[in-house]
Amino acid sequence: MQTLLPTHPKEKDRRMPPSAMVPTPATGWQARLTLGFQRQHARTILGSCAHHGPLRVQRPFYPEGDEICHVALLHPPGGVVGGDELRIDVTLHSDARALVTTPAAGKFYRSAGPRARQIQRLRVAAGAALEWLPQENIVYSGARVHAGTHVELQGDARFIGWEILCLGRPAAGERFATGDYRQDFELWRDGEPLYLEHGRYPGGDVILDARWGLQSQPVSATLACVGAPPDGVAAIRAEWEAFTDPTAPRPAEQSEERATATQLDGVLVCRYLGTSTARARRFFTSAWSVLRPKVLGRPPCPSRFWNT
Repeated sequence: MQTLLPTHPKEKDRRMPPSAMVPTPATGWQARLTLGFQRQHARTILGSCAHHGPLRVQRPFYPEGDEICHVALLHPPGGVVGGDELRIDVTLHSDARALVTTPAAGKFYRSAGPRARQIQRLRVAAGAALEWLPQENIVYSGARVHAGTHVELQGDARFIGWEILCLGRPAAGERFATGDYRQDFELWRDGEPLYLEHGRYPGGDVILDARWGLQSQPVSATLACVGAPPDGVAAIRAEWEAFTDPTAPRPAEQSEERATATQLDGVLVCRYLGTSTARARRFFTSAWSVLRPKVLGRPPCPSRFWNT
């Protein structure tokens, strides 16, 4: 990771009108991506895809057959600066099944004042199942960000999703000393709230180090699963015990990482706190591998992007 403030990308894309590619100083990139997945006989297809500005989607692929459509969301500039606004809307129609991920970590660079926004609205109809598994967000010191994810489930819709956050750049020795990060995650079914989480992390604030806060750990992550059986919590806890085998040698910083799993009102929630986004991804991938057969009736099929 570079230590200088990255310049705003000026990539050219002939498929996009100049007005969509060149941000104004006052507003930054204004981008929107709207996806609709539909069941067509035994196959889930990306039936609709509309975009404005620098948000894209790779061509859908089917590494495990026609039933589940895998899609990777692309943000060609590669990072988000103050004033940028990204809006992602994903809809799964009845009986559709999709796995949505990203090919790389999201990066939020420091801002001279304006706030950046990334707002995601996910709608899952009855009979459908969505796996929302993006790679981590890295928030540079000095960034001002509002990130929100709103999930709306209907009927018996199923959902497995995670969000991984890194405040600062620990590999470069950078703490989240200034800036402000606001994170909202909401999970609803048929208009009723299932899980609501609203967090705010000011740079240099006591919450970053307090025992009741982030405990001086830069990486925090949440996995939520709707539709897990009662033994899901025990299975996740067993995965964590295997992941942190006390008989195996471990670096000192890994001794401070924490994880927990609980289930309430049909929602399984798994939390991770530690120093490494790579370890957070590995643990959540293990947890997902345990939950997927129980919730979706299919063996795990890790995205090819997770190994790049």
